[in-house]
Amino acid sequence: MKFSCEKSLLLPAINTASRATTPKSSIPALEGVLVEADTEVRITGYNLETGIRTVVPAEVQEEGSLVLSAKKIGDIVKNLPDDMVNITADGLSVHIQCGDVHYNIQGIDPEEFPELPTVEPQNALILTQATLGDMINRTLFAVSNNDGRPILTGSLFEVVGNVLTVVSVDGQRLALRREKLEEAPGKDFSFVVPGAALSEVRGICSDSEETVTVTTGSRHILFQVGSTLMVTRRLEGEFLNYRQSISWKSNISFTAAVRSVITSINRVALILQENTKNPLRCIVGENILYLSSVTPTGDASDQCPITGKGEDLHIGFNHRFMLDALKAVPTETARFLMGTPSTPCIIVPEDQAEGEEDYLFMVLPVRMSASWDKR
Repeated sequence: MKFSCEKSLLLPAINTASRATTPKSSIPALEGVLVEADTEVRITGYNLETGIRTVVPAEVQEEGSLVLSAKKIGDIVKNLPDDMVNITADGLSVHIQCGDVHYNIQGIDPEEFPELPTVEPQNALILTQATLGDMINRTLFAVSNNDGRPILTGSLFEVVGNVLTVVSVDGQRLALRREKLEEAPGKDFSFVVPGAALSEVRGICSDSEETVTVTTGSRHILFQVGSTLMVTRRLEGEFLNYRQSISWKSNISFTAAVRSVITSINRVALILQENTKNPLRCIVGENILYLSSVTPTGDASDQCPITGKGEDLHIGFNHRFMLDALKAVPTETARFLMGTPSTPCIIVPEDQAEGEEDYLFMVLPVRMSASWDKR
């Protein structure tokens, strides 16, 4: 194998494929990237659950393939001068040259690298990279990390007509993002993508209007982003009926500046330990939201201006869950819908018309053991 490639093109390709490698594995080939050179140069990473293959422009002098340690080749190329990189393999011995810099390293037999799964197309949808990245960004935080319910460790992608809805839920919170597709797929379908795979998709997507094609098979899902392919297994099982989970039983509605609420929560949460079960305490008054936290070692309180009346509702939340939801709101001002101390809080953009639900975030409250008032 022998090829030449610009460092500025080779390094991003290595970094992209390396996203799907395994840092430590009993199978050494899974810690590396497969480099294949024929009519083009392809670089592949695969951890047996998610695989990423990308094509890099290069001048191929001799065909061949080899597995190289992802960390080692990444570090080497990163530190090379900005020039043409020449890679030559003789058996498992690899010579890397760029300008006056030379490296000799050992590779791994490409026969030890597992093949990527084949995705036999069943359904497909097309959307822009910017849109897909945004939909993942605003929902991924609510994916469950509890392996007791594997289906909830991914996000539901649901296509109805020309509308795509992405939903994540972990039993304590829910995040929903909905977008119209420019081109309807032709039939309704749904699938669940593992959260870990969506993190990699988000890393591959740019903020451009270039398209992403998502193709579903019986057991796997294929994302095609430009010259990069990512294949991942699809999660099987029955996803939570999110429509029934969204509680609209709210008699309290108020608006507030998102940044102001985030700032106040951060202030009163300073005394809460990372693993604490002490909740963020809220009292919704008339045009004022009172926030506080109480622990055995101290307490804190703050006030945040709002617009609306809260009937002095006393309600508690996990402060991290509330912060995650607020950070996902796309507008400067949000509308909060609440009912009782035991019903969820729904957060939507202030300018979102009722019934649109293009963005919706729901956080379940923490039950309080006794009455309290901290102003």
